Amino acid sequence: MDRGVLFMLLSALVSAVNGAVSKILTQDISAIELVFFRNILGIFIILYAIYHTPLKLGGGKFHLLFMRGLFGFSAMILFFYTISTIPLGEAITLNKTSPLFVSVLAYYLLHEHMSKKAILALLVGFFGIVLITKPFDMNISYEHFLGILGGFFAAAAYATIKKIKDIYDTRVIMLSFMGVGTLFPFIFFMITPYITPPESLAFLFHEFSWNYDFKIWLLLGFMAIISTLSQYLLTKAYSLSKASIIGVISYTNIPFAIGFGWMLGDAFPDFWTFAGIGLIVLGGILVGKAK
Repeated sequence: MDRGVLFMLLSALVSAVNGAVSKILTQDISAIELVFFRNILGIFIILYAIYHTPLKLGGGKFHLLFMRGLFGFSAMILFFYTISTIPLGEAITLNKTSPLFVSVLAYYLLHEHMSKKAILALLVGFFGIVLITKPFDMNISYEHFLGILGGFFAAAAYATIKKIKDIYDTRVIMLSFMGVGTLFPFIFFMITPYITPPESLAFLFHEFSWNYDFKIWLLLGFMAIISTLSQYLLTKAYSLSKASIIGVISYTNIPFAIGFGWMLGDAFPDFWTFAGIGLIVLGGILVGKAK
């Protein structure tokens, strides 16, 4: 087997395991706390990497760096919230709509050309979203809407990276994401006792607490490790094989996630959900080939 493909399969599997661990954790702690701990652990890892190997790029355009962090934080909190409220496979699939949104944002913000094949691919992918959310009664669930919004914010973060990747070190870009992803939850923790948020935004507000069982701390540490491992395997995969091939293989984390979700008690996807997942995957693949 091609080594890049093997690394991507392993990354997809580890990523699905990470989603399953996150879903287990959201039964005991809030999504905003999960974001806080995941990012604060990541900050220490990145700071050590910078200490070990000094930065080479000087930077500039701090506002874009901050926006990358803000978009990344928004995508993460929405992802963690959706996996706690809808089946894991559906949540990960909606998050994987980001390549579709990246193409749209790249066209409008980065003025990249969009071919007719790319437009067709987008239509296929977005029709898949319709099938998953099942708005046949003209009423899309709030949780599914947030899942789609999370995919959009992830795409916005990726598009921002394309604007700053040549002026900021990769570790600084990651640090901006983790820094904002730590700062904003901390702010929400501080203001929660003094406000009564609307029910639709209640998942952002939660009083901070250290009174966790040892099992929860163990799972948080495990999540931090496998998140890092997944990113490492993903990086190795893209460095060893063609991006178009790896992009296709990356979608294997969806069936892995469906399987783990089913083992955790999620309902098995129905025909329309499977059809929607298939169309989103097909749309993502076609978008990659149309570039």
